[in-house]
Amino acid sequence: MGQYLPLVVIGALAALFGIINVTMSRLVNPPKPNLQQGAPYESGITPVKPTPDRFPVQFYLVAMIFVVFDIEIIFLYPYAATFRGLSLFGLVAIGIFGFAVFESFVYLISKGALDWGPRKDQLRSAATDPARTSLSTIRRVGTEGREEVA
Repeated sequence: MGQYLPLVVIGALAALFGIINVTMSRLVNPPKPNLQQGAPYESGITPVKPTPDRFPVQFYLVAMIFVVFDIEIIFLYPYAATFRGLSLFGLVAIGIFGFAVFESFVYLISKGALDWGPRKDQLRSAATDPARTSLSTIRRVGTEGREEVA
């Protein structure tokens, strides 16, 4: 039982910390916040236009690629420093790790992480619009204001 005493003490301290935080937030927090307290604040400048729309998913996918390659570098550096002592085990482990990194990269690319233009289905639907004809698309030179002659 003496082995578990530090865990019990840490659990009791964590619970006590949570109870103190909740109690203090209720005591210190104003009961009815006013409009100024609920307004967004940034450098003392009052916002004059609404907040922008959400970022496209591609921003987050590029961030995921960045994190994947950062993790790869973090794990490849110690391997590069001690690769002679790891022998075949190290080579197999780094091969499995490299495959996992490559697989995550291929997954992110397949989800459109690097496609920054309009989606292909949007381009295709604009090109095959049934209302779009040669008369509505092509304008002959010198026919401004006159009727088209077929």
